[in-house]
Amino acid sequence: MTATAGPSTGLAARAAAPSAVRPARRRLRRIASLRTGAQAAAIVLWCLLPVYWLVVSAFRDPRTTFELTPLPTRPTLANFAAAFDPTDLLLRGVANSAMISGGVTLVSLVIGATAAYGLARWTFRGRDLLLGALLAASMLPGASLATPLYGVWAALGWSYSYQAIALPYLALTLPLTVFTLQSFFQGLPWELEDAARVDGCTRRQAFLHVILPLAAPSVFTAAILSFLATWNEYVLATVLTGDRTITVTVVIGNFASDITGYTVTMAAGAIVTVPLIVLVLLFQRRIVSGLTAGAVRA
Repeated sequence: MTATAGPSTGLAARAAAPSAVRPARRRLRRIASLRTGAQAAAIVLWCLLPVYWLVVSAFRDPRTTFELTPLPTRPTLANFAAAFDPTDLLLRGVANSAMISGGVTLVSLVIGATAAYGLARWTFRGRDLLLGALLAASMLPGASLATPLYGVWAALGWSYSYQAIALPYLALTLPLTVFTLQSFFQGLPWELEDAARVDGCTRRQAFLHVILPLAAPSVFTAAILSFLATWNEYVLATVLTGDRTITVTVVIGNFASDITGYTVTMAAGAIVTVPLIVLVLLFQRRIVSGLTAGAVRA
């Protein structure tokens, strides 16, 4: 006689099938997580290894400059003291870069926030053309502008002045600020501003007390990115600055290893680079939240 499977047998088989699939799914998820972790670790290692070697070399004794040990065998702080030699202008470069970058960032935020608000709030003739012009301006290479700008500033008597480098930096950061803030403003419900107007606020008051506080993450992100862009800029600074207005990137570029020493050059690079990396790592969540704040519309 042939045994016939009853209904209870089919139900048991169907119940056993998911329990057999679950371990396989868990295993696939575990493999995917491990793969993602390995890829992230490789990217972090690739990005931070030069910084690590920069810092290690900065602490090496000049007699052990080219050792390949992971840590300096004779650590010393003499390289950092030598980097601040007055003839190398590092301290002046740091002060100039901080002043120029801070001032440009502040002006860029004031102009960029109001411009981004207007571009996001109203539709007018030539709006798309203006946005396209801003985008095109942000793509111009600095090397193509250095010589014409030098000629213009020389004709105006502005050669090697602070405004000669600050104005091009402002043009460099404004498109970044406008596009960062405009994407956020476009995602805001304008009913909030309308409600503030009904309560008696002027348009200016509604912008300052309602819209701008909501845009704080994007404003913070735009400020950090603008500051980093001006602090790290090198091409225009080499042409438009002199000894009085020299920026830190030019100072580092002038550190010739065959004159000041390889380890002193690494120490100067660490002084300039490491604080910025720490700043970005500390505020990375705010930066990411500001960049993605306008991605979801209310």
